[in-house]
Amino acid sequence: DLVRARATAIRVAGKARQHMQGFLLRHGRNYPGKKGWTKAYRRWLTTVRFDHPAQQIVLQDYIHAMTDAEARVERLTDQILQLLPTWSLAPVVEAVQAMRGVAFVVAVTVVAEVGDFNRFDNPRQLMSYLGLTPSEHSSGASIRRGGITKAGSGLARRVLIEGAWSYRMQARVSRKLLDRIEHLPQSVRDIAWKGQLRMCQR
Repeated sequence: DLVRARATAIRVAGKARQHMQGFLLRHGRNYPGKKGWTKAYRRWLTTVRFDHPAQQIVLQDYIHAMTDAEARVERLTDQILQLLPTWSLAPVVEAVQAMRGVAFVVAVTVVAEVGDFNRFDNPRQLMSYLGLTPSEHSSGASIRRGGITKAGSGLARRVLIEGAWSYRMQARVSRKLLDRIEHLPQSVRDIAWKGQLRMCQR
Protein backbone atom coordinates (compact mmCIF):
# COMPACT_ATOMS: atom_id res chain seq x y z
CA ASP A 1 0.00 0.00 0.00
CA LEU A 2 2.86 2.39 0.77
CA VAL A 3 4.53 1.62 -2.55
CA ARG A 4 1.30 2.25 -4.45
CA ALA A 5 0.60 5.43 -2.47
CA ARG A 6 4.08 6.67 -3.38
CA ALA A 7 3.45 5.92 -7.06
CA THR A 8 0.21 7.90 -6.86
CA ALA A 9 2.04 10.80 -5.20
CA ILE A 10 4.61 10.80 -8.02
CA ARG A 11 1.83 11.01 -10.60
CA VAL A 12 0.26 13.91 -8.68
CA ALA A 13 3.61 15.70 -8.53
CA GLY A 14 4.07 15.23 -12.27
CA LYS A 15 0.63 16.68 -12.95
CA ALA A 16 1.39 19.65 -10.69
CA ARG A 17 4.55 20.36 -12.69
CA GLN A 18 2.64 20.08 -15.97
CA HIS A 19 -0.02 22.51 -14.78
CA MET A 20 2.57 25.07 -13.75
CA GLN A 21 4.56 24.71 -16.97
CA GLY A 22 1.38 25.10 -19.01
CA PHE A 23 0.50 28.24 -17.10
CA LEU A 24 3.95 29.75 -17.66
CA LEU A 25 3.99 28.88 -21.36
CA ARG A 26 0.51 30.32 -21.81
CA HIS A 27 1.81 33.65 -20.56
CA GLY A 28 5.09 33.54 -22.47
CA ARG A 29 7.34 32.98 -19.45
CA ASN A 30 10.16 30.74 -20.69
CA TYR A 31 13.02 29.51 -18.54
CA PRO A 32 16.32 30.77 -20.06
CA GLY A 33 18.35 27.85 -18.72
CA LYS A 34 18.94 24.46 -20.32
CA LYS A 35 17.35 22.09 -17.82
CA GLY A 36 14.19 22.45 -15.78
CA TRP A 37 13.41 21.44 -12.19
CA THR A 38 16.94 22.10 -10.99
CA LYS A 39 17.79 24.45 -8.11
CA ALA A 40 18.48 27.17 -10.66
CA TYR A 41 15.04 26.61 -12.19
CA ARG A 42 13.35 26.87 -8.81
CA ARG A 43 15.23 30.09 -8.06
CA TRP A 44 14.08 31.44 -11.42
CA LEU A 45 10.46 30.69 -10.45
CA THR A 46 10.79 33.11 -7.53
CA THR A 47 11.76 35.90 -9.97
CA VAL A 48 8.73 35.48 -12.26
CA ARG A 49 6.37 38.43 -11.94
CA PHE A 50 2.93 39.14 -13.40
CA ASP A 51 1.18 42.48 -13.71
CA HIS A 52 -2.20 41.18 -12.62
CA PRO A 53 -2.40 40.02 -8.96
CA ALA A 54 -4.65 37.09 -9.88
CA GLN A 55 -1.96 35.62 -12.12
CA GLN A 56 0.68 35.98 -9.42
CA ILE A 57 -1.64 34.20 -6.96
CA VAL A 58 -2.17 31.36 -9.44
CA LEU A 59 1.58 30.96 -9.99
CA GLN A 60 2.20 30.79 -6.24
CA ASP A 61 -0.62 28.29 -5.84
CA TYR A 62 0.95 26.05 -8.51
CA ILE A 63 4.33 26.31 -6.78
CA HIS A 64 2.75 25.33 -3.45
CA ALA A 65 0.93 22.41 -5.06
CA MET A 66 4.18 21.19 -6.58
CA THR A 67 6.22 21.49 -3.38
CA ASP A 68 3.45 19.81 -1.35
CA ALA A 69 3.31 16.90 -3.80
CA GLU A 70 7.10 16.50 -3.74
CA ALA A 71 7.10 16.58 0.07
CA ARG A 72 4.45 13.86 0.07
CA VAL A 73 6.66 11.65 -2.13
CA GLU A 74 9.58 12.17 0.27
CA ARG A 75 7.44 11.36 3.31
CA LEU A 76 6.19 8.11 1.79
CA THR A 77 9.69 7.13 0.67
CA ASP A 78 10.96 7.71 4.23
CA GLN A 79 8.14 5.56 5.62
CA ILE A 80 9.10 2.73 3.27
CA LEU A 81 12.75 3.04 4.34
CA GLN A 82 11.81 2.93 8.02
CA LEU A 83 9.48 -0.05 7.72
CA LEU A 84 11.67 -2.11 5.38
CA PRO A 85 13.83 -3.75 8.12
CA THR A 86 10.71 -5.24 9.74
CA TRP A 87 9.38 -6.68 6.47
CA SER A 88 9.76 -10.42 5.93
CA LEU A 89 10.85 -9.83 2.32
CA ALA A 90 13.56 -7.29 3.23
CA PRO A 91 16.41 -9.73 2.35
CA VAL A 92 14.87 -10.20 -1.11
CA VAL A 93 14.75 -6.42 -1.60
CA GLU A 94 18.45 -6.19 -0.70
CA ALA A 95 19.38 -9.05 -3.06
CA VAL A 96 17.38 -7.71 -6.01
CA GLN A 97 19.29 -4.42 -5.78
CA ALA A 98 22.39 -6.28 -6.96
CA MET A 99 20.91 -6.08 -10.45
CA ARG A 100 21.91 -3.13 -12.60
CA GLY A 101 19.12 -0.56 -12.95
CA VAL A 102 17.37 -1.82 -9.81
CA ALA A 103 17.88 0.63 -6.96
CA PHE A 104 15.86 0.84 -3.74
CA VAL A 105 12.54 2.10 -5.11
CA VAL A 106 12.48 -0.32 -8.05
CA ALA A 107 13.43 -3.26 -5.81
CA VAL A 108 10.77 -2.49 -3.18
CA THR A 109 8.13 -1.96 -5.86
CA VAL A 110 8.84 -5.23 -7.69
CA VAL A 111 9.05 -7.32 -4.52
CA ALA A 112 5.89 -5.76 -3.08
CA GLU A 113 3.95 -6.37 -6.30
CA VAL A 114 5.27 -9.89 -6.99
CA GLY A 115 5.53 -11.25 -3.45
CA ASP A 116 7.10 -14.70 -3.22
CA PHE A 117 9.26 -15.35 -6.30
CA ASN A 118 9.42 -19.07 -5.43
CA ARG A 119 5.85 -19.59 -6.67
CA PHE A 120 7.15 -19.26 -10.26
CA ASP A 121 8.83 -22.36 -11.72
CA ASN A 122 10.80 -20.38 -14.29
CA PRO A 123 11.46 -16.77 -15.41
CA ARG A 124 8.94 -17.06 -18.25
CA GLN A 125 6.12 -17.57 -15.76
CA LEU A 126 7.20 -14.45 -13.89
CA MET A 127 7.33 -12.43 -17.13
CA SER A 128 3.85 -13.69 -18.06
CA TYR A 129 2.57 -12.71 -14.63
CA LEU A 130 3.95 -9.19 -15.14
CA GLY A 131 2.54 -8.91 -18.67
CA LEU A 132 5.96 -8.64 -20.32
CA THR A 133 5.46 -11.48 -22.81
CA PRO A 134 4.23 -10.94 -26.40
CA SER A 135 0.53 -11.37 -27.05
CA GLU A 136 -0.54 -13.95 -29.61
CA HIS A 137 -3.63 -14.28 -31.83
CA SER A 138 -3.40 -17.64 -33.54
CA SER A 139 -5.91 -19.72 -35.47
CA GLY A 140 -4.97 -22.96 -37.21
CA ALA A 141 -1.76 -22.47 -39.16
CA SER A 142 -1.91 -18.70 -38.75
CA ILE A 143 0.24 -17.30 -35.94
CA ARG A 144 0.16 -13.58 -35.23
CA ARG A 145 2.15 -12.07 -32.39
CA GLY A 146 1.52 -8.57 -31.09
CA GLY A 147 2.77 -6.28 -28.33
CA ILE A 148 3.22 -7.30 -24.71
CA THR A 149 0.08 -8.49 -22.94
CA LYS A 150 0.30 -5.88 -20.15
CA ALA A 151 -1.36 -8.28 -17.72
CA GLY A 152 -0.72 -8.05 -13.99
CA SER A 153 0.79 -5.13 -12.13
CA GLY A 154 1.35 -2.09 -14.33
CA LEU A 155 3.42 -0.48 -11.59
CA ALA A 156 5.94 -3.34 -11.42
CA ARG A 157 6.06 -3.56 -15.20
CA ARG A 158 6.78 0.16 -15.55
CA VAL A 159 9.68 0.23 -13.06
CA LEU A 160 11.22 -2.89 -14.59
CA ILE A 161 11.09 -1.40 -18.09
CA GLU A 162 12.67 1.82 -16.80
CA GLY A 163 15.41 -0.18 -15.11
CA ALA A 164 16.01 -2.23 -18.27
CA TRP A 165 17.14 0.89 -20.15
CA SER A 166 20.45 0.75 -18.27
CA TYR A 167 21.33 -2.50 -20.10
CA ARG A 168 21.72 -0.71 -23.44
CA MET A 169 25.21 0.32 -22.24
CA GLN A 170 28.19 -2.00 -21.89
CA ALA A 171 28.34 -4.27 -18.84
CA ARG A 172 30.12 -2.71 -15.87
CA VAL A 173 29.83 -2.18 -12.12
CA SER A 174 29.37 1.54 -11.44
CA ARG A 175 30.19 3.21 -8.12
CA LYS A 176 26.49 3.35 -7.14
CA LEU A 177 26.04 -0.34 -7.92
CA LEU A 178 29.21 -1.23 -6.01
CA ASP A 179 27.89 0.60 -2.95
CA ARG A 180 24.67 -1.44 -3.15
CA ILE A 181 26.33 -4.85 -3.52
CA GLU A 182 29.36 -4.58 -1.21
CA HIS A 183 27.53 -6.13 1.76
CA LEU A 184 25.72 -8.83 -0.27
CA PRO A 185 26.86 -12.49 -0.43
CA GLN A 186 29.20 -13.39 -3.27
CA SER A 187 26.67 -15.85 -4.70
CA VAL A 188 24.12 -13.04 -5.16
CA ARG A 189 26.73 -10.79 -6.76
CA ASP A 190 27.76 -13.55 -9.16
CA ILE A 191 24.16 -14.10 -10.28
CA ALA A 192 23.67 -10.37 -10.81
CA TRP A 193 26.86 -10.08 -12.89
CA LYS A 194 25.93 -13.12 -14.98
CA GLY A 195 22.51 -11.57 -15.62
CA GLN A 196 24.06 -8.21 -16.55
CA LEU A 197 26.43 -9.82 -19.07
CA ARG A 198 23.55 -11.65 -20.73
CA MET A 199 21.23 -8.63 -20.82
CA CYS A 200 23.88 -6.22 -22.13
CA GLN A 201 24.80 -8.64 -24.92
CA ARG A 202 21.12 -8.82 -25.92
